[in-house]
Amino acid sequence: MSEVKLAVETRTEFGKGAARRIRRDNKVPGVLYGHGSQPLHLTLPGHELLLALRTPNVLISLDIDGKGNELAIPKAVQRDPMKGFLEHVDLLLVKRGEKVTVEIPVHTEGELAPGGNLLEHVLVALPVEAEATHIPQSVTVSVEGLAAGAAVHAKDIVLPSGATLAVDEDAVVLQVLAAQAEEAPEEAAEGEVTAEA
Repeated sequence: MSEVKLAVETRTEFGKGAARRIRRDNKVPGVLYGHGSQPLHLTLPGHELLLALRTPNVLISLDIDGKGNELAIPKAVQRDPMKGFLEHVDLLLVKRGEKVTVEIPVHTEGELAPGGNLLEHVLVALPVEAEATHIPQSVTVSVEGLAAGAAVHAKDIVLPSGATLAVDEDAVVLQVLAAQAEEAPEEAAEGEVTAEA
């Protein structure tokens, strides 16, 4: 997993007014938490952060005030609901070799058995524990030929090397639902007439 380097600054101004000023300068207010230290309030470069966050569970190397680097992963990201720009980010401090629990996206490949069945993603992301500098980006599960009633459990998914499940191994991740037959509208109309009589 590659690291994204960001030059960030500590901030001393807080509140809505300060946050608006930061965002006007195309920057994002954020907080760095972890390892029993006091939360560190930061100002991050907006565009570079937006690009970095396109990778799930990205590892970010923070150059804080030009004094040195700290490793972090995104914990919570707030976006403007209408325009989509970043409003705030919470980062979690990590160390090389440290295990962290993250959720990785579950992707599927293959075709279900014929019959118009539906694939339900019970878990869109799978909780796993992995070394902070080797977090998998996603897992891919084959659903080739699965019929109605079939399910894929967490224990059935092959995890990348170094990752372990952080969820009950019997948890259902994907399941195949039978296609629902719709009642013909004419039959419903006939049923209404007999009910009135």
